[in-house]
Amino acid sequence: MILYPAIDLKDGQAVRLVHGDMDRATVFNDDPAAQARAFVEAGCAWLHLVDLNGAFAGAPVNAAPVEAILKACKVPAQLGGGIRDMATIEMWLSKGLERVILGTVAVEYPDLVREAAKAFPGHVAVGIDARGGKVATKGWATETDVDATDLARSFEDAGVAAIIYTDINRDGAMGGPNIAATQALAQAVDIPVIASGGVSSLADLEALKATGVIAGAISGRALYDGAIDLAAALETLRD
Repeated sequence: MILYPAIDLKDGQAVRLVHGDMDRATVFNDDPAAQARAFVEAGCAWLHLVDLNGAFAGAPVNAAPVEAILKACKVPAQLGGGIRDMATIEMWLSKGLERVILGTVAVEYPDLVREAAKAFPGHVAVGIDARGGKVATKGWATETDVDATDLARSFEDAGVAAIIYTDINRDGAMGGPNIAATQALAQAVDIPVIASGGVSSLADLEALKATGVIAGAISGRALYDGAIDLAAALETLRD
C-alpha cells in the first residue's frame, strides 16, 4: 500500500483544513517546495497535492507552488483542485505532473473524465469526496444526491488510474479514517482506491493495509503534527 503525504495549498502556503472549511486553516509551511523535499528525503514514493483555492475558483490558483514542487522533487505527484477542462489537464501533465485528479467534473461532466483517461492513460484519477456517502463538489461546498459508490462504478470502463475517496467528515480531524466505507468502495470496483480523510496514526495505516483491497492512503495533518513518523510508516507499509 502506498502512502501519499499531502500538501494542501492555500494562498501559496502548505496548510491543513478541518472538515474542508477554508476558514479553519492551519499553516504548516510557508515554503511548500521545502515541505515536499522533506517528505521525499524521508523516503516517500509519491506526493499528493491539492490546490484548495483552485477547487473553489474552478481554475488553477496555486500554480506557482505546484510548479516549484515539481521542479524540486523527482518523485511522481498527483494534483487535484480546479482541474475542469482538457486544456488544464494537458497543461499540468506537460509540466511533469504524473496524475491529475478530477473531482467536480466527474459529477458534472463525466464525459470529460472518459475523454481525458483515453487521451492520457494512467494519468487520470477520479476524486470522490463524500459526506454520509453522498458526493460533494466545488471544494466540498456543494452537496449532491450522487451516491459515491454509484459514481465510482460509472467509471469502471473508463480506464481511470485510481479513485481517491475522501470522507469529508474525517478530513483534518485526526479521528481516524472511515475504513468500512473505503473498504466497501474498494470491493465494489476494480479501480484502485486510495483512502483519504482522518488517517492519523500508524495503526490507521496498518488497518487500511489489512483490508487487502485498499491501494493507498493519504495523510497530511498527522505527518505535520508528528503523530505519524513518515519514515517509520513507510517501513511498516513495505514489510
